[in-house]
Amino acid sequence: AGWGFRPEDLDASDFARVGYGKGVPMGGDLRKPPAGQAPSFLIRAMRDPDGANLDRFQAIKGWLDASGETHERIDDVAVSDGRAIGADGRCKTPVGTTVDVEKATWTNAIGDSELAVHWTRPRFDPKQSAFYYVRVLEIPTPRWTTYDAVRNKLELLSDVPSEVQERAWSSPIWYSP
Repeated sequence: AGWGFRPEDLDASDFARVGYGKGVPMGGDLRKPPAGQAPSFLIRAMRDPDGANLDRFQAIKGWLDASGETHERIDDVAVSDGRAIGADGRCKTPVGTTVDVEKATWTNAIGDSELAVHWTRPRFDPKQSAFYYVRVLEIPTPRWTTYDAVRNKLELLSDVPSEVQERAWSSPIWYSP
């Protein structure tokens, strides 16, 4: 995260140098913004070589209001498979599933192996302390209980979902006016 990232920074051959030169790493503190600027983020991730494709990136902002109440805002900032993000910052179309519950298998026929996005925080209030982090969601895969049931020729548990959508998240980036 930083002030003044541009979309073309995502494709820089020296991506890490550009990122650290213009911004702060995960776990860092954003300092006072230049007048009229909102924080922008360079977000990139690849699927694990043995894992599921990526479904989406979400940017999460957390803050306290004047009365001390906590708030959280989740924005979908990149989605796979050509789906659209609405004006409200959310993608309403699910990625789908390739899970074959009877065999406890799945394929990477949906989702993307890599996602990258330059995103600027809308509705930024430079007077409000906040934190930001990124969540990466994978496409659905069989839940471990599904694998166990199939391997051991047992019935699936009726009170446990047969699929799971794994997630990873970044350390927060802190903003204090």
